[in-house]
Amino acid sequence: MAGFAPRLLSVPTPELAVRELQRVAVDGYGIAEMVPKMRTLCIGLHQLECRQANILKQEMLSLGGDAAVARGTVACSVDRTDCVLIGTAKQLTRLCQKLAVQPFGLAMLAGELESLLTRFGRVPSSWKTPRRSLSLQRPLIMGILNVTPDSFSDGGRCFDPSQAIDRALQMEAEGADIIDIGGESTRPGADPVSATDELARIIPVLERLSAVLKCAISVDTWKSVVAEQALAVGAEIINDISGFDFDPEMAGVAAANGAGVVLMHTRGRPDTMQQDTVYDDLMGEISSSLRASIERARQAGVSDDCIALDPGIGFGKDAAGNLELLRRLSELSCFGLPILTGPSRKGFIGKILNRPQMDDRIYGTAATVALSIANGASILRVHDVRAMRDVADMAHAIVHS
Repeated sequence: MAGFAPRLLSVPTPELAVRELQRVAVDGYGIAEMVPKMRTLCIGLHQLECRQANILKQEMLSLGGDAAVARGTVACSVDRTDCVLIGTAKQLTRLCQKLAVQPFGLAMLAGELESLLTRFGRVPSSWKTPRRSLSLQRPLIMGILNVTPDSFSDGGRCFDPSQAIDRALQMEAEGADIIDIGGESTRPGADPVSATDELARIIPVLERLSAVLKCAISVDTWKSVVAEQALAVGAEIINDISGFDFDPEMAGVAAANGAGVVLMHTRGRPDTMQQDTVYDDLMGEISSSLRASIERARQAGVSDDCIALDPGIGFGKDAAGNLELLRRLSELSCFGLPILTGPSRKGFIGKILNRPQMDDRIYGTAATVALSIANGASILRVHDVRAMRDVADMAHAIVHS
């Protein structure tokens, strides 16, 4: 029997709460009654049988909580229903105990809910690579080094290896914990690059940087052959925009080398990803995709200690989607893994602030970095290292002091 895959829902505003309940197809009276209750914990479940949903509704009401289900569920006049469990952590923990003796697979759900509730309260303390354990006691700053002629942000300023070396050393001096080196542009509409060309761009830079940098080095690639050679000359993190989806060999390369990995959500490849940015359930699709990426990594032998998650700001998402993602980022805490965001200088910032020039988006980027940290991110991928180091540290002090 397949699992239930419960997921945390973040509904910080009444408008978002209404939208989630409408997605479930709760009747209008029920929506009005439930929205005020959703200030507690909310957990989403997908496509339950009516008999399962009715037991959940009954048990949650008996505990003082509630469960939102589609109209027609009680009479079983619908085939299946999504469900939102609404309650305190204590009520939901008690629900797990009650479900353990229930039929229809609900004992399995009890275990999955218990696991989610445990992860929800757990903040990862470190992120492991083959060479070190990166502490997450303060935010990590990942500096972007594009060794490409067509990057959206820097126009190829670091395409020359000597300029790339100088820029990496500058970012380390400014407070970068990781330098992320990419040899293929992943901007919207970017043409693909062969592995041969990608390696020709990054390997000379990696070889020189690995001898002089004290901070960790990441390689931004989805190709296993590129990742393997990059790891051999000093990289220790694989930043894969496809979440191990584009290249079936990538997970094995990561596992064999004990690499740290960033698993990102995207919809489509860079050359086509902005052609479809409409989602029925944005956070549901992101969570489902990341769950599949985590499973691919685990099956290959990658340890959870090595995995970080990136929801993919700007990848297959429009401006409204990027704002929703940032607003609801805390939903991803249910995985119990470090969260990375990469909003730096991206197009949605320019669109909202009317800043067409990349270099004019530093203040907009600062806002996204601060709110990323407030909503659970612990790794920030940025261009402006010195400024975002201060923003990240200040936001972390406010949230965690």
